Amino acid sequence: MSERVQARWLDQEQQRIWRTYLLGVARINERLDADLRPFGIDLAEYEILVCLEEAEDRQLRMSDLADAVHQSRSRLTHTVARMEKAGLVERQACPSDRRGVWAHLTAEGFELLKSAAPSHVESVRRAFVAAVDPEDFRALGRAFEAVLAAD
Repeated sequence: MSERVQARWLDQEQQRIWRTYLLGVARINERLDADLRPFGIDLAEYEILVCLEEAEDRQLRMSDLADAVHQSRSRLTHTVARMEKAGLVERQACPSDRRGVWAHLTAEGFELLKSAAPSHVESVRRAFVAAVDPEDFRALGRAFEAVLAAD
C-alpha cells in the first residue's frame, strides 16, 4: 500500500520567483534563437557546434554529445542528421566499438561557428549579462552551482 505524500506548496514569493525564472529562461532562449536564425541554425545546433569544437579532435561520441548538450539521444540523432545534411557535422563509426558513433565537426561547421560566435556572445550579453546587476549575476552563478551539486 502506498502512502500519499502531502504536497509542500510554494509560498507566494517562491511561486513568483519560480515563474519569473521559467519566463526569463524562455525569453532568453527565444532571443538567442532569433539572433542565430540569420546563420541558419538554432540554439540547440549552436551548442552542438560549440561542444564539438571544444572536444579533442573536434569529435565526440554521440552519447557523450547528448549528455553535453542535455538532449535525449533520439533528439540529438535527429538534430545531427539535419546538421549532417547541411555539411556542418559528419557521423563516423567508432573503430573500437561497432555500436558507437562519433559526431565530428566539419570545416564548414567550424567556419559557421566562427562567424556566428561573435553575434551569439553579444546576444548573450544583451539578453542576460548586461540585464543583471553584476552582484546578482554572481549570485545566480552560485545558486546554479548549488542546483547542479544537489542532484
